[in-house]
Amino acid sequence: MAEEKRPWPEEIRLSKDRRVLTVRFDDGRDFPLAAEYLRVLSPSAEVQGHSAEQRVTVGGKADVSISAIDSVGNYAVRLTFSDRHNTGLFSWTYLRRLGEERETLWADYLRELAAKGLQRTPA
Repeated sequence: MAEEKRPWPEEIRLSKDRRVLTVRFDDGRDFPLAAEYLRVLSPSAEVQGHSAEQRVTVGGKADVSISAIDSVGNYAVRLTFSDRHNTGLFSWTYLRRLGEERETLWADYLRELAAKGLQRTPA
């Protein structure tokens, strides 16, 4: 059985205002991902928990930016956000998923915020 070739990132670019991370893959697709979106969907245990029941809905991150991007081997990046959160490792596969499913994931997040009485803006 042949192994399926997964798209590989060719470029990761942070906007001048540090609020949008654009990831371009070798299949020609590129995904601009807002810092807020990346922060609230961080793959960290702090946000995702250790099961679906433990997942935390993070509000108040509309003003967050990306302070640093660090490579982790050849499979991921660690993003440090302006609120000092930096425990999530964003694998290439996860970044691709965030790009491809952005509309659905963002809509789900906004519904969760509303259901829990949270806001995007800081309290």
